[in-house]
Amino acid sequence: MNPEEIAQLRKDYTLHSLNEDEVDESPFTQFKKWWEDAAASHIEEFNAMTLASTTAEGMADARTVLLKAFDEKGFVFFTNYNSAKSTQLDANDKCCLLFYWKELERQVRINGTAERITAKESIDYFDSRPEGSKIGAWASPQSMVVAGKAWLKETFQYYAERFKHGQIPKPPHWGGYRVKPFRVEFWQGRPSRMHDRILYTKDGERWKTERLAP
Repeated sequence: MNPEEIAQLRKDYTLHSLNEDEVDESPFTQFKKWWEDAAASHIEEFNAMTLASTTAEGMADARTVLLKAFDEKGFVFFTNYNSAKSTQLDANDKCCLLFYWKELERQVRINGTAERITAKESIDYFDSRPEGSKIGAWASPQSMVVAGKAWLKETFQYYAERFKHGQIPKPPHWGGYRVKPFRVEFWQGRPSRMHDRILYTKDGERWKTERLAP
C-alpha cells in the first residue's frame, strides 16, 4: 500500500452518541456501563489496554497489558516488578491507560498515578492463575536480554520440575499495580469527525464533567 492509499483510509463513525445529560456523575460507573457493553459485544480481549509511562530520560514508552480488576479505588494489572514498566512506574508514578474498542467506536483514556497493590491482593490473584502462567512468572526475567529461546524453554522446564509436586507460590518479584485516576475521558466516534468527548476531572472528592471539542 503506497502513501496515497494510506491517506485515503477513513471510516465514518455512526453507531452511538454520548451526551452530557446521559453520562453518570461517576467515571467508574460510566466505565462499568461501557465495560458491560464491550463484554456483551463479544470483543476479543476487551480487557486489553495500552499502558503508557516514561523512562528516566523522559521518553514516552507504551505497551499492552490486561486489566484484571477495577472499582472506585482504580484499575489493576499485574506484571514482573523487575520489568521496564515497573522500573518506570516506581520512578514516576504518573501514567496513562487507553482502552480502544473499535467495534463500538469507543475509547477511554485514563490519566492517573500507579501504586503497588498489597501482597495479599497479588497472592490471591496469582493463586487463581493457570499453572503454566504461574511457572512463566518464575521463568521469565521480563524485559531483560536473554541467551535465546532455548534458554527460556530450559528455564521454564526447570521451574516446572521444581514445582511439580506442590503448590506454586507467587514469586517475590511479581505482583500488581493499581492506577488511581485523576482524569478520565470517554470518546465516542461520530460522523464527520465530530466525535463526542466527555472529560471527568477529579475536583477534591468530586468529579467534574466537561465536553471537549473533537
